[in-house]
Amino acid sequence: MSDYSVSRAALKAFVRWLGTLNDRAAKSLDEGFEETLTVHRLGLTAALRATLSTTNPIESAFNRVKALAARVKRWRDAKMVIRWTASGRALAEGSFRRIKGYADLRILMTALAHTPSHSPETAA
Repeated sequence: MSDYSVSRAALKAFVRWLGTLNDRAAKSLDEGFEETLTVHRLGLTAALRATLSTTNPIESAFNRVKALAARVKRWRDAKMVIRWTASGRALAEGSFRRIKGYADLRILMTALAHTPSHSPETAA
């Protein structure tokens, strides 16, 4: 769905339905209700919305780090953990692809700049 109000109504209906199956799951979804709709509220394009509404890119990077760190037999100190984590992130970087909808990132930047609680200066 691309329209915020239509998406909001559908999500509300889903929360009500989920409540008939599992009250705790419905309460959990309701807790982050507005955050779930952030990509719709910002007015992003479909491609950029699809990219930013999933945690897959982050999970993929973490899995690369985890796979590399699994090779270590003995952790000596915190600096070693940091080095291996940085190495894993550098290796993961090589498998990153272009963000779908990357050409529309200006729309995201404009939307964030006009959102009171998320200005580019405070986001860093």
